[in-house]
Amino acid sequence: MARILIAEDDLDQLEMYARLFETVGHQVVLAPGGSGLMRGASNADLVVMDLRIPDAGRGMDLIRGLRASGYAGPLVLLSGWPDEIYGTPEEQMVSRVMVKPVPVPELLHVIDELTT
Repeated sequence: MARILIAEDDLDQLEMYARLFETVGHQVVLAPGGSGLMRGASNADLVVMDLRIPDAGRGMDLIRGLRASGYAGPLVLLSGWPDEIYGTPEEQMVSRVMVKPVPVPELLHVIDELTT
């Protein structure tokens, strides 16, 4: 199974994603509010992150920073406001943009697709 790094500033959602991914056998590393994201990504098979950490500008910075740091793995972006990334250079840096609330089966399918 995959090692998944989750970056989310809503602690309830962070815990929910962690439990969901662990339930299906993935190893999870948490980056609450984006802290530790750059450090943790070097060992991650996949990164799942919220765009607004705590705002879209910071999320865009984190996407650019991840790629500039050499992280070349899959990056799944979750957002309730996906229009903020569409048409930007950062959109090309992510593997998938998923609109919150993301249906669990759809999210698990994408995780499996990107990690196998």
